[in-house]
Amino acid sequence: MTSADNPFTPFLEAQGVLILDGGLATALEARGKDLNDPLWSAKVLIEDPEAIRAVHEAYLRAGADCIATASYQATLPGFRERGMSHEGAVELLRLSVRLAVEARDAFWADPANRVGRLKPLVAGSVGPYGAWLADGSEYRGEYGMWRDELADFHRERWEILAGSEADILACETIPSGPEVKAVLGLLQETPGAWAWISMSCRDRSHLSDGTPLVEVARACDAAAGVAAVGVNCVPPRWVPDLVAELRRGTRKPVLAYPNSGEVWDSATRTWTGVATGAAIDVAIDGAIEVAIDVDWGASAAEWHRLGAAGVGGCCRVGPEAIARMRGHLLDGARRGHGPREAP
Repeated sequence: MTSADNPFTPFLEAQGVLILDGGLATALEARGKDLNDPLWSAKVLIEDPEAIRAVHEAYLRAGADCIATASYQATLPGFRERGMSHEGAVELLRLSVRLAVEARDAFWADPANRVGRLKPLVAGSVGPYGAWLADGSEYRGEYGMWRDELADFHRERWEILAGSEADILACETIPSGPEVKAVLGLLQETPGAWAWISMSCRDRSHLSDGTPLVEVARACDAAAGVAAVGVNCVPPRWVPDLVAELRRGTRKPVLAYPNSGEVWDSATRTWTGVATGAAIDVAIDGAIEVAIDVDWGASAAEWHRLGAAGVGGCCRVGPEAIARMRGHLLDGARRGHGPREAP
């Protein structure tokens, strides 16, 4: 596997930056979905899959080059605890990919959407062990589990997503050194698969469990099949330092897709912190999005200048923010100098 095979390479060569999507749950809640459930956004796979397809479409229209499937919290144990059969749980995982692929293909079928764009990617989202626990552990990483135990937990879902139509796997919000090693081991078990590895952090230089970020960046740099190394669901103000730490440890593309800067309270299951202003009507798809005191366009441009090859958003970051990122980085600053129209 070479860098030329990396699914991100065509985007970075053609336009210099990759625009990721934003929070799936955020956009679902904006459409009135109640996600106060251990399955979180994955419960919508059961109840209203068309709402997930609509969110994917909204992010594509906003300018995302890559959309992540609704499988972050869609674990086989989680579905079985809901009373589903093993076969039914597996089918829901496959459905998460199918919804994203169908949304992408429908978007791409319209010639107007191809102007200045490359065909968007579908990433099979692999959330951490802590997402299944549904107690905020993905922001602590204090599992008390070894690498092999974590690999066993992830393996079947990993193999299903790796064998699907997804273009790449997105290992997201990984909070601990052992879990990074676990997913890197699974990547080596699936030759030909590509994945990005993105971590949650406790500060500007350490994973949530205290492992130095530069240490895991070096481990990712040495592993075949790692398309990019990143951080997500961190405060925007930490991103410049985190990007610098990642660049110290890897020559691979670096990703940054922070949350809004608010803090998740696992006891009350609410976000608290820096949100400002009232809810606003977002121009894209008429969704409602909370106004956050972040200039997403200018911030994304700064992160890109500092070395982030891919930018996007996580929790509480919706389609409007992604549109501003693309507008600032590509549609505005590079108007007339973007990628050629795809054939």
